[in-house]
Amino acid sequence: MFPTLPYLEWIDGRTEAAEHDFGSSDLRSSADDGAVVPDPLRGRSAPDDASLRAQLAAEYDVDEENVLVTAGATQANFLVAAAAIDLATTSETGRKPQVLAEKPGYQPLVVTPEALGARVDRFLRPDEEGFRLEPKRISNAVSDAFALAVAANRHNPSGNLSDRETLAEAAQACADADGYLLVDEVYAPYVRDADEGESPVRAFGGPTAAGLPNTVVTGSLTKFYGLGGLRIGWLIGPTEVVERAREVARHLASVAEPSRRLARRAVHDAAELTASARDRLARNHELLESFVAERDALSGSVHPGGSFALLSHAGATGDAFAEAAWDEGVLVVPGRFFNRPDHFRLALGRPPEEMAAGLDALSEVVASVPESGA
Repeated sequence: MFPTLPYLEWIDGRTEAAEHDFGSSDLRSSADDGAVVPDPLRGRSAPDDASLRAQLAAEYDVDEENVLVTAGATQANFLVAAAAIDLATTSETGRKPQVLAEKPGYQPLVVTPEALGARVDRFLRPDEEGFRLEPKRISNAVSDAFALAVAANRHNPSGNLSDRETLAEAAQACADADGYLLVDEVYAPYVRDADEGESPVRAFGGPTAAGLPNTVVTGSLTKFYGLGGLRIGWLIGPTEVVERAREVARHLASVAEPSRRLARRAVHDAAELTASARDRLARNHELLESFVAERDALSGSVHPGGSFALLSHAGATGDAFAEAAWDEGVLVVPGRFFNRPDHFRLALGRPPEEMAAGLDALSEVVASVPESGA
Protein backbone atom coordinates (compact mmCIF):
# COMPACT_ATOMS: atom_id res chain seq x y z
CA MET A 1 0.00 0.00 0.00
CA PHE A 2 2.73 2.44 0.93
CA PRO A 3 5.53 2.52 -1.66
CA THR A 4 9.11 3.37 -0.87
CA LEU A 5 10.28 6.99 -0.95
CA PRO A 6 13.53 6.82 -2.94
CA TYR A 7 14.68 10.32 -1.98
CA LEU A 8 14.33 9.73 1.76
CA GLU A 9 16.05 6.36 1.42
CA TRP A 10 18.89 7.92 -0.59
CA ILE A 11 19.48 10.85 1.78
CA ASP A 12 19.39 8.70 4.93
CA GLY A 13 22.80 8.87 6.64
CA ARG A 14 24.41 11.03 3.96
CA THR A 15 24.11 14.36 5.76
CA GLU A 16 26.03 12.94 8.72
CA ALA A 17 28.64 11.29 6.53
CA ALA A 18 29.32 14.26 4.24
CA GLU A 19 32.26 16.54 4.91
CA HIS A 20 30.30 19.38 3.32
CA ASP A 21 26.50 19.17 3.56
CA PHE A 22 24.54 20.91 0.79
CA GLY A 23 21.68 18.45 1.09
CA SER A 24 20.18 19.97 4.26
CA SER A 25 17.98 22.98 3.63
CA ASP A 26 17.05 23.51 7.28
CA LEU A 27 18.92 26.13 9.31
CA ARG A 28 20.10 23.65 11.91
CA SER A 29 22.90 24.11 14.39
CA SER A 30 26.04 22.10 13.72
CA ALA A 31 26.69 21.71 17.44
CA ASP A 32 24.80 18.81 19.01
CA ASP A 33 25.93 17.96 22.52
CA GLY A 34 23.15 15.46 23.05
CA ALA A 35 21.30 17.68 25.51
CA VAL A 36 17.54 17.26 25.84
CA VAL A 37 16.94 20.99 25.40
CA PRO A 38 18.23 22.29 22.04
CA ASP A 39 20.81 25.04 22.37
CA PRO A 40 18.59 27.80 20.85
CA LEU A 41 15.93 27.13 23.52
CA ARG A 42 18.12 26.99 26.61
CA GLY A 43 17.30 29.64 29.16
CA ARG A 44 14.00 30.46 27.47
CA SER A 45 10.55 30.00 28.91
CA ALA A 46 6.94 30.13 27.74
CA PRO A 47 3.85 31.70 29.32
CA ASP A 48 1.87 29.36 31.53
CA ASP A 49 -1.49 30.55 30.24
CA ALA A 50 -1.09 29.76 26.52
CA SER A 51 -1.11 26.34 24.89
CA LEU A 52 0.93 25.70 21.75
CA ARG A 53 -2.33 25.48 19.82
CA ALA A 54 -3.36 28.91 21.13
CA GLN A 55 0.05 30.38 20.28
CA LEU A 56 -0.18 29.12 16.71
CA ALA A 57 -3.75 30.38 16.35
CA ALA A 58 -2.55 33.84 17.38
CA GLU A 59 0.42 33.71 15.01
CA TYR A 60 -1.81 32.86 12.04
CA ASP A 61 -4.76 35.00 13.24
CA VAL A 62 -7.24 32.11 13.19
CA ASP A 63 -9.46 30.42 15.77
CA GLU A 64 -8.03 27.55 17.79
CA GLU A 65 -10.53 25.17 16.19
CA ASN A 66 -8.69 25.75 12.91
CA VAL A 67 -5.35 24.50 14.31
CA LEU A 68 -4.03 20.97 14.77
CA VAL A 69 -0.57 20.39 16.25
CA THR A 70 1.19 17.40 14.67
CA ALA A 71 4.34 15.34 15.03
CA GLY A 72 6.15 17.28 12.30
CA ALA A 73 5.17 18.74 8.93
CA THR A 74 5.35 15.33 7.24
CA GLN A 75 2.59 14.09 9.51
CA ALA A 76 0.64 17.30 8.92
CA ASN A 77 0.79 16.81 5.15
CA PHE A 78 -0.24 13.17 5.55
CA LEU A 79 -3.26 14.16 7.64
CA VAL A 80 -4.38 16.88 5.22
CA ALA A 81 -4.18 14.48 2.28
CA ALA A 82 -6.07 11.78 4.19
CA ALA A 83 -8.76 14.22 5.31
CA ALA A 84 -9.26 15.80 1.88
CA ILE A 85 -9.36 12.44 0.12
CA ASP A 86 -11.88 11.11 2.63
CA LEU A 87 -14.08 14.19 2.30
CA ALA A 88 -14.05 13.85 -1.49
CA THR A 89 -14.83 10.14 -1.57
CA THR A 90 -18.29 9.51 -2.96
CA SER A 91 -20.15 6.56 -4.42
CA GLU A 92 -21.53 8.67 -7.25
CA THR A 93 -18.59 8.80 -9.65
CA GLY A 94 -16.98 5.46 -8.89
CA ARG A 95 -13.60 7.10 -9.46
CA LYS A 96 -10.75 7.64 -7.05
CA PRO A 97 -10.49 11.17 -5.62
CA GLN A 98 -8.11 13.32 -7.63
CA VAL A 99 -5.08 14.99 -6.08
CA LEU A 100 -3.00 17.44 -8.12
CA ALA A 101 0.68 17.69 -7.22
CA GLU A 102 3.13 20.21 -8.62
CA LYS A 103 5.93 19.14 -10.96
CA PRO A 104 8.76 19.38 -10.14
CA GLY A 105 7.99 18.81 -6.51
CA TYR A 106 8.95 17.20 -3.23
CA GLN A 107 8.52 13.45 -3.59
CA PRO A 108 6.40 12.68 -0.47
CA LEU A 109 3.83 15.29 -1.54
CA VAL A 110 3.29 13.15 -4.65
CA VAL A 111 3.64 9.62 -3.31
CA THR A 112 1.70 9.93 -0.04
CA PRO A 113 -1.68 10.90 -1.58
CA GLU A 114 -1.31 8.03 -4.01
CA ALA A 115 -0.65 5.64 -1.13
CA LEU A 116 -3.81 6.92 0.53
CA GLY A 117 -5.88 5.87 -2.46
CA ALA A 118 -5.98 9.02 -4.56
CA ARG A 119 -5.51 9.35 -8.29
CA VAL A 120 -2.51 11.68 -8.49
CA ASP A 121 -2.12 13.94 -11.51
CA ARG A 122 0.51 16.62 -11.99
CA PHE A 123 0.46 20.31 -12.88
CA LEU A 124 3.61 21.97 -14.17
CA ARG A 125 5.74 24.70 -12.69
CA PRO A 126 7.85 25.26 -15.85
CA ASP A 127 11.58 25.94 -15.74
CA GLU A 128 11.28 28.73 -18.30
CA GLU A 129 8.87 30.58 -16.02
CA GLY A 130 11.18 30.37 -13.02
CA PHE A 131 9.05 27.57 -11.56
CA ARG A 132 6.33 30.14 -10.82
CA LEU A 133 3.00 28.89 -9.50
CA GLU A 134 0.34 29.39 -12.19
CA PRO A 135 -3.21 28.93 -10.78
CA LYS A 136 -4.63 28.36 -14.26
CA ARG A 137 -2.57 25.18 -14.51
CA ILE A 138 -4.47 23.88 -11.50
CA SER A 139 -7.91 24.76 -12.88
CA ASN A 140 -6.97 23.26 -16.26
CA ALA A 141 -5.90 19.98 -14.62
CA VAL A 142 -8.97 19.52 -12.41
CA SER A 143 -11.23 16.58 -13.27
CA ASP A 144 -14.13 14.82 -11.57
CA ALA A 145 -13.87 13.81 -7.90
CA PHE A 146 -11.29 16.52 -7.29
CA ALA A 147 -10.05 16.53 -3.69
CA LEU A 148 -6.85 18.51 -3.31
CA ALA A 149 -4.08 20.47 -5.04
CA VAL A 150 -0.69 20.49 -3.37
CA ALA A 151 1.98 23.20 -3.64
CA ALA A 152 4.99 24.23 -1.59
CA ASN A 153 5.86 27.83 -0.76
CA ARG A 154 8.80 28.37 -1.13
CA HIS A 155 8.72 25.86 -3.94
CA ASN A 156 10.92 22.86 -3.25
CA PRO A 157 13.34 22.40 -5.04
CA SER A 158 13.61 25.76 -6.86
CA GLY A 159 13.10 28.23 -4.01
CA ASN A 160 10.50 30.31 -5.89
CA LEU A 161 8.29 32.27 -3.47
CA SER A 162 4.60 32.84 -4.29
CA ASP A 163 2.74 35.91 -3.04
CA ARG A 164 -0.67 35.78 -1.36
CA GLU A 165 -2.47 37.06 -4.44
CA THR A 166 -1.22 34.10 -6.47
CA LEU A 167 -2.10 31.71 -3.67
CA ALA A 168 -5.59 33.25 -3.47
CA GLU A 169 -6.11 32.56 -7.18
CA ALA A 170 -4.98 28.97 -6.68
CA ALA A 171 -7.32 28.63 -3.69
CA GLN A 172 -10.22 29.92 -5.76
CA ALA A 173 -9.45 27.42 -8.53
CA CYS A 174 -9.68 24.63 -5.94
CA ALA A 175 -12.83 26.05 -4.34
CA ASP A 176 -14.53 26.30 -7.75
CA ALA A 177 -13.87 22.56 -8.16
CA ASP A 178 -15.23 21.79 -4.66
CA GLY A 179 -11.80 20.80 -3.37
CA TYR A 180 -8.99 22.17 -1.26
CA LEU A 181 -5.56 23.72 -1.67
CA LEU A 182 -2.69 22.50 0.53
CA VAL A 183 0.25 24.87 0.84
CA ASP A 184 3.30 23.39 2.54
CA GLU A 185 4.84 26.50 4.14
CA VAL A 186 7.88 25.07 5.89
CA TYR A 187 10.04 27.36 3.73
CA ALA A 188 7.71 30.39 3.71
CA PRO A 189 9.67 32.22 6.47
CA TYR A 190 12.78 32.08 4.25
CA VAL A 191 12.67 35.79 3.41
CA ARG A 192 15.23 38.52 3.98
CA ASP A 193 12.81 40.95 5.61
CA ALA A 194 9.14 41.38 6.41
CA ASP A 195 8.42 43.14 3.11
CA GLU A 196 9.61 40.37 0.83
CA GLY A 197 6.81 38.57 -0.95
CA GLU A 198 4.54 41.65 -0.69
CA SER A 199 2.01 39.73 1.39
CA PRO A 200 -0.22 41.60 3.87
CA VAL A 201 -0.81 38.38 5.83
CA ARG A 202 2.25 36.82 7.39
CA ALA A 203 3.25 34.13 9.88
CA PHE A 204 6.70 33.73 11.39
CA GLY A 205 7.82 36.59 9.15
CA GLY A 206 6.90 34.99 5.83
CA PRO A 207 3.83 35.12 3.57
CA THR A 208 1.07 32.66 4.39
CA ALA A 209 -2.05 31.37 2.66
CA ALA A 210 -3.79 30.79 6.00
CA GLY A 211 -7.35 32.05 6.02
CA LEU A 212 -7.91 31.77 2.27
CA PRO A 213 -11.07 29.88 1.22
CA ASN A 214 -10.73 26.09 1.03
CA THR A 215 -7.05 26.36 1.97
CA VAL A 216 -4.94 24.37 4.42
CA VAL A 217 -1.38 25.37 5.29
CA THR A 218 1.23 23.26 7.04
CA GLY A 219 4.36 24.35 8.83
CA SER A 220 6.93 23.26 11.38
CA LEU A 221 9.83 24.33 13.57
CA THR A 222 12.23 22.15 11.56
CA LYS A 223 13.38 24.23 8.61
CA PHE A 224 13.59 27.92 9.49
CA TYR A 225 14.26 27.42 13.20
CA GLY A 226 16.44 24.33 12.84
CA LEU A 227 14.56 22.44 15.56
CA GLY A 228 13.93 19.20 13.71
CA GLY A 229 14.59 17.09 16.78
CA LEU A 230 11.37 18.31 18.36
CA ARG A 231 9.23 16.88 15.54
CA ILE A 232 6.70 19.68 15.92
CA GLY A 233 4.47 20.65 13.02
CA TRP A 234 0.94 21.91 12.48
CA LEU A 235 -1.86 22.41 10.03
CA ILE A 236 -4.15 25.41 9.76
CA GLY A 237 -7.37 25.04 7.80
CA PRO A 238 -11.15 24.93 7.50
CA THR A 239 -12.95 23.35 10.43
CA GLU A 240 -14.17 20.29 8.52
CA VAL A 241 -10.64 19.44 7.34
CA VAL A 242 -9.11 19.96 10.78
CA GLU A 243 -11.77 17.85 12.47
CA ARG A 244 -11.33 14.99 10.00
CA ALA A 245 -7.54 15.25 10.27
CA ARG A 246 -7.82 15.05 14.05
CA GLU A 247 -9.82 11.83 13.73
CA VAL A 248 -7.21 10.35 11.38
CA ALA A 249 -4.42 11.44 13.75
CA ARG A 250 -5.74 9.04 16.40
CA HIS A 251 -4.31 6.24 14.27
CA LEU A 252 -0.80 7.75 14.39
CA ALA A 253 1.80 8.64 16.99
CA SER A 254 0.76 11.59 19.13
CA VAL A 255 2.86 14.68 19.76
CA ALA A 256 5.34 14.16 22.59
CA GLU A 257 4.55 16.40 25.54
CA PRO A 258 8.22 17.45 26.12
CA SER A 259 8.41 18.52 22.47
CA ARG A 260 5.17 20.45 22.83
CA ARG A 261 6.52 22.30 25.87
CA LEU A 262 9.80 23.16 24.17
CA ALA A 263 7.91 24.32 21.09
CA ARG A 264 5.98 26.76 23.26
CA ARG A 265 9.31 28.36 24.14
CA ALA A 266 10.24 28.66 20.48
CA VAL A 267 6.95 30.24 19.44
CA HIS A 268 6.97 32.57 22.46
CA ASP A 269 10.43 33.87 21.50
CA ALA A 270 9.90 33.57 17.74
CA ALA A 271 10.88 37.19 17.07
CA GLU A 272 14.35 36.72 18.57
CA LEU A 273 14.87 33.31 16.97
CA THR A 274 13.71 34.73 13.64
CA ALA A 275 16.32 37.49 13.72
CA SER A 276 19.10 34.94 14.17
CA ALA A 277 17.75 32.65 11.45
CA ARG A 278 17.26 35.53 9.04
CA ASP A 279 20.85 36.67 9.50
CA ARG A 280 22.11 33.21 8.53
CA LEU A 281 19.66 33.06 5.64
CA ALA A 282 20.84 36.40 4.24
CA ARG A 283 24.50 35.44 4.41
CA ASN A 284 23.90 32.02 2.85
CA HIS A 285 21.81 33.58 0.10
CA GLU A 286 24.66 35.90 -0.80
CA LEU A 287 27.10 32.99 -0.86
CA LEU A 288 24.81 30.94 -3.11
CA GLU A 289 24.00 33.79 -5.47
CA SER A 290 27.66 34.71 -5.93
CA PHE A 291 28.73 31.10 -6.38
CA VAL A 292 26.28 30.48 -9.21
CA ALA A 293 26.83 33.86 -10.90
CA GLU A 294 30.60 33.38 -11.02
CA ARG A 295 30.54 29.96 -12.73
CA ASP A 296 29.59 29.77 -16.38
CA ALA A 297 29.21 25.99 -16.21
CA LEU A 298 26.24 26.35 -13.85
CA SER A 299 22.73 27.35 -14.90
CA GLY A 300 19.65 28.06 -12.83
CA SER A 301 17.97 30.80 -10.85
CA VAL A 302 18.70 31.75 -7.27
CA HIS A 303 15.44 33.38 -6.26
CA PRO A 304 15.50 36.51 -4.09
CA GLY A 305 16.20 35.67 -0.47
CA GLY A 306 16.46 31.95 -1.18
CA SER A 307 19.20 29.74 0.22
CA PHE A 308 18.58 26.73 -2.04
CA ALA A 309 18.20 26.38 -5.78
CA LEU A 310 17.73 23.87 -8.59
CA LEU A 311 20.79 24.04 -10.84
CA SER A 312 22.36 22.22 -13.77
CA HIS A 313 25.93 21.73 -14.95
CA ALA A 314 26.78 22.13 -18.63
CA GLY A 315 28.64 18.84 -18.75
CA ALA A 316 26.84 16.46 -16.41
CA THR A 317 23.49 15.03 -15.47
CA GLY A 318 22.27 15.60 -11.96
CA ASP A 319 23.33 12.11 -10.91
CA ALA A 320 26.77 12.41 -12.49
CA PHE A 321 27.42 15.75 -10.83
CA ALA A 322 26.17 14.52 -7.46
CA GLU A 323 28.43 11.47 -7.70
CA ALA A 324 31.45 13.61 -8.59
CA ALA A 325 30.70 15.87 -5.63
CA TRP A 326 30.22 12.91 -3.28
CA ASP A 327 33.62 11.55 -4.26
CA GLU A 328 35.04 14.79 -2.84
CA GLY A 329 32.99 14.63 0.34
CA VAL A 330 30.36 17.11 -0.86
CA LEU A 331 26.65 16.30 -0.66
CA VAL A 332 24.23 17.70 -3.25
CA VAL A 333 20.87 16.17 -4.17
CA PRO A 334 20.29 14.72 -7.67
CA GLY A 335 17.41 16.35 -9.47
CA ARG A 336 15.81 13.03 -10.42
CA PHE A 337 14.18 13.03 -6.99
CA PHE A 338 12.34 16.20 -8.09
CA ASN A 339 11.51 15.06 -11.64
CA ARG A 340 14.53 16.94 -13.07
CA PRO A 341 17.27 14.37 -13.85
CA ASP A 342 19.48 16.95 -15.57
CA HIS A 343 19.58 19.10 -12.44
CA PHE A 344 20.71 18.99 -8.83
CA ARG A 345 19.56 20.87 -5.75
CA LEU A 346 22.10 22.92 -3.86
CA ALA A 347 20.97 23.98 -0.37
CA LEU A 348 22.87 26.18 2.07
CA GLY A 349 21.46 25.51 5.52
CA ARG A 350 24.49 25.16 7.73
CA PRO A 351 26.34 28.13 9.28
CA PRO A 352 27.85 30.48 6.65
CA GLU A 353 31.44 29.72 7.60
CA GLU A 354 30.86 26.02 6.95
CA MET A 355 29.03 26.77 3.72
CA ALA A 356 31.85 28.99 2.45
CA ALA A 357 34.39 26.21 3.01
CA GLY A 358 32.07 23.75 1.32
CA LEU A 359 31.64 25.98 -1.71
CA ASP A 360 35.42 26.10 -2.11
CA ALA A 361 35.41 22.31 -2.33
CA LEU A 362 32.39 22.30 -4.65
CA SER A 363 34.07 24.86 -6.90
CA GLU A 364 36.76 22.31 -7.67
CA VAL A 365 34.09 19.77 -8.57
CA VAL A 366 32.40 22.24 -10.93
CA ALA A 367 35.73 22.92 -12.65
CA SER A 368 36.71 19.27 -12.86
CA VAL A 369 33.63 18.18 -14.81
CA PRO A 370 34.21 18.89 -18.52
CA GLU A 371 31.55 21.04 -20.14
CA SER A 372 31.62 19.04 -23.36
CA GLY A 373 29.21 16.44 -21.95
CA ALA A 374 29.00 13.62 -19.45
